Amino acid sequence: MFQLLHNLSSTDLAARQFPVFAVSFVLASLFYRFGSFALEAVAFLATWFVLDAVVEGARRARERRWGVHPQQGG
Repeated sequence: MFQLLHNLSSTDLAARQFPVFAVSFVLASLFYRFGSFALEAVAFLATWFVLDAVVEGARRARERRWGVHPQQGG
């Protein structure tokens, strides 16, 4: 987590990670009832990881298909 916060700029953190974090948090709070904080925390982190991978894969596919790069603002 420290490396995530340390290596990403504030803009990247807000634009890329916060929306996925928020969706993962809402899903975990609504659906995960394991009776164990540790299990729920692991499930939340796994959800965040999977959703982030899906979003990142879609972003990269979009860049490849349309030639849009974040620096070009598209």
